Amino acid sequence: QVQLVESGGGSVQAGGSLRLSCAASGGTFSRYTMGWFRQGPGKEREFVAVSIWGGGNSYYADSVKGRFTIARDNAKNTVYLQMNSLKPEDTAVYYCARFQGGSYYRSSGYDYWGQGTQVTVSS
Repeated sequence: QVQLVESGGGSVQAGGSLRLSCAASGGTFSRYTMGWFRQGPGKEREFVAVSIWGGGNSYYADSVKGRFTIARDNAKNTVYLQMNSLKPEDTAVYYCARFQGGSYYRSSGYDYWGQGTQVTVSS
């Protein structure tokens, strides 16, 4: 059983930064491909970023490319999402998840999810 716990959300003004953390327990974290998704008010959950296990590539949604960075610390069983130059449209609940198969970009490809952390960006 894998458990994921996000933290680091909060309220920030446009142009500001936040760093989200997702701590994992259970299993072998270093072998997990980990993703971040978000769900804004009245919107469907959408892909944000993914970190491929074993030192593989990272991929980003076009909407966050160049502003957000996904990173991981396998020694701490933690994946991070550094968010810079935040915009009001980044307001959402952010979730981390473990990839199980299929497409990196679809939530159906992930089996374990955290509870989410709220990010609110004001203009």
